[in-house]
Amino acid sequence: MTHLTGTPGPAGRPAVRTRRLTKRYGSLKALDSLDLTLPADRITGLLGRNGAGKTTLMQVLTGQIFPDDGEVEVFGERPAENPRVLARESFIAEAQKYPVTFHPRHVLAVAPWFYQNWDEDLAGSLVKQFGLPMDRPISKLSRGERSMVGIIIGLAARAPLTFFDEPYLGLDAVARREFYDVLLADYAEHPRTIVISTHLIDEISPLLEHIVVIDHGRVLIDSEADAARGSATMVSGPAEAVERFIESRPVLARHRIGRLGRATIGAAYDTLAPAAQQAGLSAEPITLQQLLIDRTTSPGSRTEPSDQGALS
Repeated sequence: MTHLTGTPGPAGRPAVRTRRLTKRYGSLKALDSLDLTLPADRITGLLGRNGAGKTTLMQVLTGQIFPDDGEVEVFGERPAENPRVLARESFIAEAQKYPVTFHPRHVLAVAPWFYQNWDEDLAGSLVKQFGLPMDRPISKLSRGERSMVGIIIGLAARAPLTFFDEPYLGLDAVARREFYDVLLADYAEHPRTIVISTHLIDEISPLLEHIVVIDHGRVLIDSEADAARGSATMVSGPAEAVERFIESRPVLARHRIGRLGRATIGAAYDTLAPAAQQAGLSAEPITLQQLLIDRTTSPGSRTEPSDQGALS
């Protein structure tokens, strides 16, 4: 089966490239011969279900753990124990750890030691914008306030390769929107490679230029975001009409509840919608979130994609 394959960024060389990358934990393959290309100077969504291998991949790319097999390059070099690469990376983890006695002001005071592009003015403005208490122990902060500390570091560091692993936990909808707005504004002025691992796919979808979907340690989709959005169409209506409609078409997933049916078809909405409407069915472009659901749902509850028109 064929990949929707990512393309290098404007500079020509991808920020990240892996080939047959494998990481085992006992009998479990967290990464299973994973091939990946991340374009430079783009915002990429790293998507997948819990346990798909997303955090393990980011830990390998940032030199925190060693792969068991395969090749990995970041900016054309191996990242592990490589100060030239590691100095250009920032990884904001879902559960970022800090010394127990540290306050936010301590964290922001030492951050410039680690990030050569650190912007003190941006950090200060974000502290005010988010209303982050600076003189309270981090252990006493709320979940959302701890997320704010990580977000401020990730943005103000302006690392050429920045990873955000579920960066918004505990933030309300307004604070998340502020994060997205600041990220886009600063990215526009200071382009860099940003990778965001998230489950809020529909919410963050407008930011994404590239997506990677991982399942069971393998890449299912490595694609421009617009190409992925335009790659499939969801049709719904009477179950029997849906079944007749999809007989000769590349089906990515199908579901039936009583007399109603729904199917995701590997064809562009503009191409498929007129025929669906003529068959008495509703048609709509697929969202990235629905695409992820349809591609990673257990085989027992969906139809496996055929080679023709499949995304992986």
